Amino acid sequence: MPQKARIMLSSTDYVKLEDVCSQIRKIAEKTGVKIAGPVPLPTKRLLVPTMKSPCGEGTKTWDKWEMRIHKRLIDVDADDRTMRQMMRIQVPDDVFIEIELV
Repeated sequence: MPQKARIMLSSTDYVKLEDVCSQIRKIAEKTGVKIAGPVPLPTKRLLVPTMKSPCGEGTKTWDKWEMRIHKRLIDVDADDRTMRQMMRIQVPDDVFIEIELV
């Protein structure tokens, strides 16, 4: 039974995240290993309400800032050749990758 690699990807920019996922999928198809995913996990929304007036005087009006964190999960058979090619992928700075051997 081959060992599996579970790849967790997270980013605030979903376009760059999908680009990295497609690169991983291409490598898996080219090497002929089984791949499951990318499975979209729930998006985390971080809300920060701030008052528009810096001093607190006047009307109580608020700005609401939001940051979304998108996540993807990919399971790949951990073939030695496949994993070496995945380590060479050019990953943008705001995409975080976590690889766990299961």
